[in-house]
Amino acid sequence: MADTKVYILDGGSLVIDGFHAFWNRGPGGELRFPTYSVLIEHEDGRYIFDTGYDYDHVQKVLPFEKPLQTKEQTIPGQLEKLNLKPSDVNYVINSHYHFDHCGGNKHLTTACTICHTKELEVCACPQPFEMLGYSDLTFSSDVAKERSDQLKTALDPELDIFTPTFETVSGDQEIAKGIWLFETPGHTAGHYSMMVELKNRRPMLFTADACYSQKSMDMMCIASFHLDPTAGVESLKKLKTLAEKHDAELFYSHDPDSFPNYVKAPGFYS
Repeated sequence: MADTKVYILDGGSLVIDGFHAFWNRGPGGELRFPTYSVLIEHEDGRYIFDTGYDYDHVQKVLPFEKPLQTKEQTIPGQLEKLNLKPSDVNYVINSHYHFDHCGGNKHLTTACTICHTKELEVCACPQPFEMLGYSDLTFSSDVAKERSDQLKTALDPELDIFTPTFETVSGDQEIAKGIWLFETPGHTAGHYSMMVELKNRRPMLFTADACYSQKSMDMMCIASFHLDPTAGVESLKKLKTLAEKHDAELFYSHDPDSFPNYVKAPGFYS
């Protein structure tokens, strides 16, 4: 535990409407929100939790989200700030497979990919209203091919990148000493949040998209992008309970108010 460090990797930002960030509550209008990844230096290896979005994909498929991302804010660019290469990462943990949480997986071709069993299943055959969310399939050429076969469409050649080694999990569990995954479904079928225990501070509980922001938690308000709103609200309650139980600090996925105060790489938490 003494050697565990957590780095927050800035991945740029996107825009959505306020009514999407705060479902049926708003206020409406453009809301620019941050995206980021989490690098964990652990005695068992290097883990990355989520990998942000791919700029070219968003410009091609979701340009209305107005991506702002510099070369330094890509996964290779952020790792370079730590004198690391993508091949230095051993494990990728994806909270879920929406495009803004898996866009950098394609750079981490030597890492083992960890995800919820249900998430790997559903991203190959999402509901129609989830198609844009699951539009970036570069994290697995096998998933891209399965989706293409189901839709009877030609496989986009740029999606045929690599076939990662997957390790699927389910339930709440400690996947390495001090690294916990907690099921928080609702936003998607197989959504995970992650908690990291550190020696010199409170545990860090990363909500991922189970909770976009402190405001979301305060209002118990989920985002409009969801599969099951009732499960989503229950996951908000679960995160609040977990934070109280473990005296953990909540780190939100897309909070423009909290993010400026997070320590960014090359700074770290330990």
